Amino acid sequence: MGWRSRADIENGLPGLLLAGLPDAALREARDRIRAAVISSGEAWPQRRITVGLSPASLPKRGNSFDLGMAVAILSAAGAVPPGAAGGVVFLGELGLDGRLRPVRGVLPAVAAAAAAGFGRVAVPRANAAEASLVPGLRVVTAATLAGLLGWLRGDPAGDLAEVIEGGAAPAAPGPAPSGPGGGRRDLADVLGQPAARRAAEICAAGGHHLFLLGPPGAGKTMLAERIPTVLPRLDTAAALEVTAIHSVAGALPDASPLVTEPPFCAPHHTASKAAIVGGGSGVIHPGAASLAHRGCLFLDEAPEFGRDVLDALRQPLESGEVVVARSGVTARFPARFTLVLAANPCPCARWAGPRAACTRTAAVRRRYLARLPGPLLDRVDVKVEFLPAGRAELLTDRRLAEPGATVAARVAEARRRAAWRLRGTPWRLNAEIPGSELRRTFAPARGRWRRWSGRWTQGRSAPGGCTG
Repeated sequence: MGWRSRADIENGLPGLLLAGLPDAALREARDRIRAAVISSGEAWPQRRITVGLSPASLPKRGNSFDLGMAVAILSAAGAVPPGAAGGVVFLGELGLDGRLRPVRGVLPAVAAAAAAGFGRVAVPRANAAEASLVPGLRVVTAATLAGLLGWLRGDPAGDLAEVIEGGAAPAAPGPAPSGPGGGRRDLADVLGQPAARRAAEICAAGGHHLFLLGPPGAGKTMLAERIPTVLPRLDTAAALEVTAIHSVAGALPDASPLVTEPPFCAPHHTASKAAIVGGGSGVIHPGAASLAHRGCLFLDEAPEFGRDVLDALRQPLESGEVVVARSGVTARFPARFTLVLAANPCPCARWAGPRAACTRTAAVRRRYLARLPGPLLDRVDVKVEFLPAGRAELLTDRRLAEPGATVAARVAEARRRAAWRLRGTPWRLNAEIPGSELRRTFAPARGRWRRWSGRWTQGRSAPGGCTG
């Protein structure tokens, strides 16, 4: 919160000058502020007005400066009592009619204000719930500029602003996320595919990445959509972190300002690299990788994504963050997510099985799957091949399918044990442990591991006895 607005009014030709490298949106703010002030019943100073945005060497972008500049001008004109606006951070866009419009990125801006030592922040009423999540601040909210000016003047009449004490706690646990058709998602909806369901549980418990290979209709997308429902709810720190990312991206729902459920992001395969990892010209916005932070990023039809898009995911998978560098600014967004890839065995989307209509050669299928970069697949821990479930298997599983709540309880217990086992280290999940540390500290006992069906297992039983 190092940016400040100061206004100076002096004799000269009437006009409003903005200094401090404003962008086009800020230059247009001159007309918005003048119209809003007049619509609020205030007198516009008919003199030369200079508004300085400091530090002057950094470019200023966006519409969140409107409210602060309007208050600075009215304070310089004497319409606001001296010192009334001191120690208050003002965020918001002004409409021509004097209304306060919501802006993006309120939560991280308010958190920065609290870290800088400010005790009060003024935001539009639509941003009040989001701003009140930061503890240690008093949030002043109003629907119009006139209402906020009444609070600054101590006017008991009119549309007064509301003062809220910050520090709201996460909401109580709610129902599971809704599916595309409005129903509740549950892992029990995935009939058959016991190996894939077990793999999804292990990935949810350990934070591992997952690759699903199989024909259309086998349940790859359905399984991927239900992985977030078995993940633990976000704690307070993680919820605020995820909410801040969604606030910057303008993706916060109006009814729920605090994100408490693990997010699920499934971009289309035509998405650009900037849409996946973040970027943009001028203002840098987080991409799908950051929007899926603490949740799942699902790439359906993964071979259809651009090669540069898939290669761009290698660095976030390794470091857990996205660094977007431009000539004038560098932005860092957290991106620690569970990656789920899904692909068909063949570009014709027909299963190459005994009763399939696929006529492509094995070389064509190999070239299609070779679109997935090897370095990306090296970072995927679990790979599962789907096979179409038979009628008898579907009927049996419909009666015996394990509910998602049972799986979620096992995942939570596995994560609790992993956190206890990794206490005193910077890691909390198995997938976060570097390979060198695994070989040095968590090496298996000698002579107890043997080959089983192409995989390594311990003892005489099949693998998969330990979750996470």
